[in-house]
Amino acid sequence: MTVRPGVALPLPATRLAAAAAAAASAAGAPAPGVIGLILAGDRELARLNRTAMGHRGPTDVLSFPLLSPAAFPAHPGRPAGERPTDGFVTPPGARRWLGEIVISVERAAAQARAGTGGQDGRQRWTAADELRLLVTHGVLHLCGWDHADPVEGAAMRALERRLLGLAEPPAGPVR
Repeated sequence: MTVRPGVALPLPATRLAAAAAAAASAAGAPAPGVIGLILAGDRELARLNRTAMGHRGPTDVLSFPLLSPAAFPAHPGRPAGERPTDGFVTPPGARRWLGEIVISVERAAAQARAGTGGQDGRQRWTAADELRLLVTHGVLHLCGWDHADPVEGAAMRALERRLLGLAEPPAGPVR
């Protein structure tokens, strides 16, 4: 885990690592595995968002997977497929790199304060809760989950809620 200079964490790094490990395990990630987690600010996320996604402005989380979605178990919205080699050969028992996640702690805190956090963009909770959600969300993306498909998106949100110990949300649009 890398915390950029000037970034203050609203919770201990061990809680973020636990959230990442729980999400990776629930998604069936190869174990032992390694995830790079970079905690940054809006400026870095705006630059990455423009470079990697072609979007202007900062975002809360970006995931950069190293393995194909086919390297992970099937889940709702993404049926089982052939499990081709992921191109990375590692010695037996070696840790497999899953990818990197970059999160704007600044954006997480602002969303929590403004009541625009959570899965539905209407959650007012602590910056620590928002950051745990973003870590969980980012890890699921590394593990082949994508909320663009409605069935897969609903299953992804349900898994996030279960991992974070959240109740079912009220009915409404999902961001």
